[in-house]
Amino acid sequence: MLLRCCLLATLLLLGACQTPRVDSDYDPQRDFATLRTWRWAEPALQYRPDDPRLASDLTAQRVREAVAEQLERRGLRSAAAGAPADLQVQAWLIVEQRQQQVVSHYGGFAGPYWGGYWGGMPYSEVRTLDYRVGTLQLDLRDSAGHLVWRGSAAQVLPATPGTPAERSAAIRATVAKILDQYPPRRR
Repeated sequence: MLLRCCLLATLLLLGACQTPRVDSDYDPQRDFATLRTWRWAEPALQYRPDDPRLASDLTAQRVREAVAEQLERRGLRSAAAGAPADLQVQAWLIVEQRQQQVVSHYGGFAGPYWGGYWGGMPYSEVRTLDYRVGTLQLDLRDSAGHLVWRGSAAQVLPATPGTPAERSAAIRATVAKILDQYPPRRR
C-alpha cells in the first residue's frame, strides 16, 4: 500500500512539474504581416466537456487577459468597438480523463545453487492510475471565419488546482508558450 501511495504521489508530482506539450498549425498561404487587429469570437472560451465544475467565469477572465497580453506583445491590437477585425480569437479548454497501467515485478531472485530461489515466488502487481490531461487551444480565424492559425498546449493536470495566483500564473505561462508559435516562421 505504501508503494502504491508513493508511486501515485510521484506521478502527480511529475505531472505538476511537466512542461506543456505545445503544437501549432497554420495556413501557409496566409500573409500574417497583414493581420493587425483582433477581437474575441463569441463565445470567447468554450469548455469540453461542458461541465459546470470545469466552466468558470474566473478561468475565462484569466484566459482572456493572458491572450490579450500576448497578442499585444506580438503587435496585434484589439479592434475598436464596431470596427472590423482582421482576426477572431476563440479559446477551448479541454479536459480528458485518462488511465495508465503500471506493472511491478517482485520476488524470484536466483539462489546460489542450480534451481534455488531467494525471496519467494515471483509475482507481478498491476495498478491502474487515473489522471486528467488539460489542453488549452487557441484558434485564430480571419474575418470570413476561416481558420488561419491554431495553437495548443496539453499537460497532466495536478491533483489540486492551487491558489488563484498559481492558477493565473499557470494560464499566463501556458498562453505565452502557445503564442510563442505565432506568427509562424517560414522555413
